Amino acid sequence: MTEKASNKTKTVRLSSRQLAIGSVLVAIVVLALKYAAYAMTNSVGLYSDALETLINLAAAFAVLIALRLGEKPADQNHQFGHHKAEYLSAVAEGVLVVLAAIAIFMEAYEALMHPRDLSVPIIGLVLNGLAGVGNALWAFTLVHFGRKLRSPALVADGKHLYTDVVTSIGVLAGVGLAKVTGLIWLDPLLAMCVGVSILFTGWQLIRGSLSGLMDEAIDQEELQQLRETIMANAEGAIEAHDIRTRHAGRVIFVEFHLVVPSKMTVYAAHAICDRIEEAFQQEMPHAVVTIHIEPEYMANESEFDDNLPLD
Repeated sequence: MTEKASNKTKTVRLSSRQLAIGSVLVAIVVLALKYAAYAMTNSVGLYSDALETLINLAAAFAVLIALRLGEKPADQNHQFGHHKAEYLSAVAEGVLVVLAAIAIFMEAYEALMHPRDLSVPIIGLVLNGLAGVGNALWAFTLVHFGRKLRSPALVADGKHLYTDVVTSIGVLAGVGLAKVTGLIWLDPLLAMCVGVSILFTGWQLIRGSLSGLMDEAIDQEELQQLRETIMANAEGAIEAHDIRTRHAGRVIFVEFHLVVPSKMTVYAAHAICDRIEEAFQQEMPHAVVTIHIEPEYMANESEFDDNLPLD
C-alpha cells in the first residue's frame, strides 16, 4: 500500500487566511454603514439588514478560526489532518443565521403591534446601498476564489453574502415604498420576509456542511477526471477497482485497488503506483491517494461494480 499527499497547499492556506481576514474587515465596514442607516431611519427592515451583517461579522471570525485550525498538520490524534474544521465553521454560520432570523421576527412583531413613524433621509438609504454594493463585490470574490482554493468555508460565506445583497435590495425598495404610500406596516412585514429568506440560507449552509462531515463522495466531474488520470498513467497494470472517494475541506481522499500481473515484481508494481501518484500531484494536487496492490486473480472482484480496465 502506498500513500502520498500534495505538498502544494501552503500557498492555498495563506490565500484562504487573507480572504478570511478580508471578510472580517469588510463585515465591520458594512455593519457600520447599515447601522448608521438604521439609526437615521428607525426602520425595522433596515434593522434586520444590519442584524444580518452582525451575523456576517461573527461568521467571518468563525471562518478565520476554522481555516487556522484546518491548516494544522496531521498529528497523532488527527492522523488525516484537520481539514474538516471548515465544515464546522459553515455549520456554526448556519446556526448564527437562524438565531438572527429569530431576533428579526421578534423585532418585526413588536413593530407590527406598536407601529413607529419612519424617517427616511436620502443619506440613510445611500449608506445602506453602498453597504450592499460592498457586500456584492466581496461575495463574488469569496465564491470565486473559495472555489479555486477548494474552501467550503469561504464559499459558504460568499453565498451567505449574496443572500444579504438580495435582501438589502428588497429592504431598500420596501422602506421607500412604505414611506411613499404611508403603509407603515409594510416595513415590519418586509423584515419578516428577510427573516424567512435568511432562515432558508441557514438551512442550505448546514445541509451543505453535513454532506462533508458525512464523508460524501466527490462529484461526477472530479470522479471522471480521477478515472482518466489513473487510466493514462497505469501502463503495466490490468485493472483498477473499488475506487472510493471522500472530501474533507479543500482536500479529497482517494483510495482504490490496482490489479497487476501475478508475476510482476514488487519493485515494478511500486513504480506504477509512483507514476500514478505523480500524475495526481500535477493534475489534482488537492488529492491524497492510497493504492492497494492486488494480484491478477483479483480482477473483476470489485465490491462496487466499478472495474476500470487498464490493459
